[in-house]
Amino acid sequence: MKFDSILSEMNGLGKFQIRLFLIQMFSRVTLPCHFLLNNFLAASPSHHCDIRALEDRDYFGNLTFHQKLSVSIPADRDGILSSCQMFTKPQYQFLPGSNTTEEAFSVPCQGGWVYDNSTFKSTLVTEWDLVCSRKGMNKATATVFFVGVMMGAPLFGFLSDRYGRRPLLLVSYLSSLTFAVLSAFSTSYVMFTIMRLFTGLSLAGISIISYALNVEWCSIERRTFSGVILSLDWTLGNWLLTGIAFGVRDWRRLIVAVTSPLIVAIFAWRWLPESARWLVAKGKANAAHQYIMQCAEMNHTSKCIATITPRILQESAEATTGNKKHTFLDLFRTPNMRKLAITSGIVWYGVAFTYYGISLNITGFGLNPYLTQLIFASIEMPMKIVVFFFLEKIGRRNSEMGALLSAGLCLFINIFVPQDKAVVRTIVAVLGKSMSEASFTIMFLYTTELYPTVIRQNGLGYTSFVGRLGVSISPLIMLLDDVWHLLPAVTYCAVALFCGLVAALLPETLNTQMPEFIEDIEKSRTQ
Repeated sequence: MKFDSILSEMNGLGKFQIRLFLIQMFSRVTLPCHFLLNNFLAASPSHHCDIRALEDRDYFGNLTFHQKLSVSIPADRDGILSSCQMFTKPQYQFLPGSNTTEEAFSVPCQGGWVYDNSTFKSTLVTEWDLVCSRKGMNKATATVFFVGVMMGAPLFGFLSDRYGRRPLLLVSYLSSLTFAVLSAFSTSYVMFTIMRLFTGLSLAGISIISYALNVEWCSIERRTFSGVILSLDWTLGNWLLTGIAFGVRDWRRLIVAVTSPLIVAIFAWRWLPESARWLVAKGKANAAHQYIMQCAEMNHTSKCIATITPRILQESAEATTGNKKHTFLDLFRTPNMRKLAITSGIVWYGVAFTYYGISLNITGFGLNPYLTQLIFASIEMPMKIVVFFFLEKIGRRNSEMGALLSAGLCLFINIFVPQDKAVVRTIVAVLGKSMSEASFTIMFLYTTELYPTVIRQNGLGYTSFVGRLGVSISPLIMLLDDVWHLLPAVTYCAVALFCGLVAALLPETLNTQMPEFIEDIEKSRTQ
């Protein structure tokens, strides 16, 4: 008897599943808080060279602040002062009414920088002067974090497929909390980046294990609804990040504040069930039966599954697997699995690359960063409702294609919108962000349905690895504006369009049984 049939009999989305969703909400809301934290953590305030070294000159000391800046720092044709250059000595010919002429020589900032603290009290940039020639180090903090996520995804995927979802979730909670707090107390840039690397590695476990555990307890007919409901945790976390960041302007306190929900998650872990689907696939029928009966009792459907015994569960699992242990290599051993792994990996790369390319550039549209983040977060809620209906009507594959291609189209349009049209650029960006968020929501559910139970966590770990590879590269793409100011936008657009077309090669999973074993992938899916 298929496990999906058992779940349908005992109500695949009842009180048991709702309790499971709510328990995991405390940990899942921390994911967007950390994944998008660099928008505030590594924000670069307006800055200019520190000109105090020039104040020992008599006439210079009598000038107003703005006059001091005009004679000390070069400006471009639009009158905008340089952020990285200063004059070797005051250039009084730039004062109004001056008749003197003198050749001006500029050099890189000699005595550090002065930052505008009106928006951010302190960030990584102000802490370690990550500007000008060191601005790449600032972008690298996001890359290092997502490299950690990239490393943690296959690691936790493998371990949770081997030892279970529940124990590895606790490991993720504890390690994420520990490394996040340590990063907040970092005494150097190197220490901070190392701690962020391990924070990302630990959070990867929460990201992939929690989603799989939730979906594995839902029946076929409720799977789409549950997948969209689970994605609302990301929206809630996005709002939470915006609110906390608005109230906490110091980067160290901000890290501690957005990590605090994990404390609740650790205490609530004791009420988390193991995946009965995983237990059955691993031949642990007695333990699976206990959780199934617990679920049926809470959902008031005990009579419906009275005939299900541990022996029946054990025989159904042994008949297919023979207690075989699976590894990452099984993702590429057989033809259909290999095609699935390669195709889904490419699509995941495009989804993550595009989403974070937009999400980590909230200052690039001309509005207040807190307002932009709030708009980006708020557009996700109605978009998820739209996604639910599209998933049910046109299926996963067509929805994923449409979302990615639409995101690419919005990025293409914004290439031609002038920089001074901040409102127009933000509107188009919000539409693109909503499409990229839709593609992320769809792909999480889609991937869970594509991979069989025995290697589902390996599959999610692998696709998350490829996706986080895209995320790791995404912040660095912004540095290409030194080559050509439109190159970052063109790159994000091209990747979104290409990967949207690749999504056409994936199989449809609407109203199909979740595969339990690799053999289910190698034969046609049953409706």
